[in-house]
Amino acid sequence: MQSFLQAIEKNLIQDNNYKYLIDGLKTTLSVTLISLILALIFGMTIAIIKDYDKNLDKNDKGLKVTLIKILSKILNIFVTIVRGTPSTIQLLIIYNVILANTDSLFLVAVVTFTINSSAYMSEVFRGGINSVDKGEIEAARSLGLSYEKTAKLVVIPQAMKNSLPALGNEVITLFKETSISGFIGLVDLTRGAGIIISRTFSAAIPYLAAALIYLLVVLLLEKIFKKLEERMAHD
Repeated sequence: MQSFLQAIEKNLIQDNNYKYLIDGLKTTLSVTLISLILALIFGMTIAIIKDYDKNLDKNDKGLKVTLIKILSKILNIFVTIVRGTPSTIQLLIIYNVILANTDSLFLVAVVTFTINSSAYMSEVFRGGINSVDKGEIEAARSLGLSYEKTAKLVVIPQAMKNSLPALGNEVITLFKETSISGFIGLVDLTRGAGIIISRTFSAAIPYLAAALIYLLVVLLLEKIFKKLEERMAHD
């Protein structure tokens, strides 16, 4: 027990090494939060466009219809590519190719995880949209509501509610996925642990501390989404 406490003191307390974990956690949470907000917006937009395309009548004509069909096909390809390739490869491509001229590692991480999570969230929301009672949608359309108003007033609120469990899982996945940011040199939580190891030449305590922090945040996120599910279930 004493040797374990000594190891903690050497790896975390001595030279204020714990600050690398704290600063790394701040970066991890910042990347997660910004990517989450953007991914929610893009993911829902992708899901709505694909659903709009699916519900178009074969006789519908016009520039708007043509654009929706083309955009839907492009988005299908986008989702397939993103879901079919590793997030690490996506991060490295954006860092070395797409945003090769930027000096902001934070920006590279946010762009990568926004793109990655948008694809997965679009499928989560698409599942939520498909779970909405078709009778309610038909009733809204029969009252003269356009697709846009029907989506805004009927489909999206229920889709959000139905998607909440899967959405919670995706948020947790996004948070954990940010741990690969160290591949490009961003000092996130995992990278912070690596810096401590380079200073103390001991891996156990820094990695265990980082793992514990990840676990605590995940447990907190699970609790938050459980509360949201319970609240929405009573609404």
